[in-house]
Amino acid sequence: MSLPRSSYYYKSKEKKPDETSLVERVEELVEEFNGYGYRRITAQLHREGIRVNHKKVLRLLRERELLCKPRRRWVSTTDSNHSYRIYPNLLPAFPATAPNQVWIADLTYIRVFLGFVYLAVILDLFSRKAIGYGLSRNIDTQLSLQALHMALQSRNPPPGVIHHSDQGVQYAADDYVDTLTFHGFQISMSRKGNPYDNAAAESFLKTLKTEEVYRWEYQTLADVEKRVPYFIEQVYNQKRLHSALHYRPPAEFEKMFLTNNPYNPCLTALT
Repeated sequence: MSLPRSSYYYKSKEKKPDETSLVERVEELVEEFNGYGYRRITAQLHREGIRVNHKKVLRLLRERELLCKPRRRWVSTTDSNHSYRIYPNLLPAFPATAPNQVWIADLTYIRVFLGFVYLAVILDLFSRKAIGYGLSRNIDTQLSLQALHMALQSRNPPPGVIHHSDQGVQYAADDYVDTLTFHGFQISMSRKGNPYDNAAAESFLKTLKTEEVYRWEYQTLADVEKRVPYFIEQVYNQKRLHSALHYRPPAEFEKMFLTNNPYNPCLTALT
């Protein structure tokens, strides 16, 4: 057939694991990322050079009853009955094309033994990276400001960034709006009763609840302060594969963009 001898004897360098080692690795991934479904597990295996079909991964998960079953619990944290100004929705119809174009903010509750702890978080819409967060026993403007100050310190954004949130009093209060105005943000808010306007932030909070909060029985604020920052910074930002980012972690996605666009003006704080 006029083929070189090396082609006949060529063997792929991709790992083709036996069933036992594949099952062990799948179980390890489920243990580490218990919110992963078969698509993300398959993507992670491919990143590790393991050649396996997503249908086989799904079969293994079903046979061992390892398919994730998210728990859905919801308590309103938005108080939009206030006298402060409500800003229009400025979110563009097209996706963000670089970091520091759109920041999105939201709040949620975390149940502890005697009451609740509240979390405020700010994400960069481009990479879905959590760039600021705050934890408190009180759901007030100081909590949302805690997350905002952390994001400002870590990113040093240029003027003109869109800051998007719901219409809650924590984001409409004078102290918060004054801070945004001082740093040159464009202020944007979701339409009343429309969670889809801030869907990316809602998705992050669902991930946090499913893959971290529901796995633990927190007793105190100190327990939450120990676990939640670790999940945000070390797991979500650095390890967890995000389907909207072509199954890459947010930090890796930003790093790839920075490598390919070193002179983008949005990236002055990241270089």
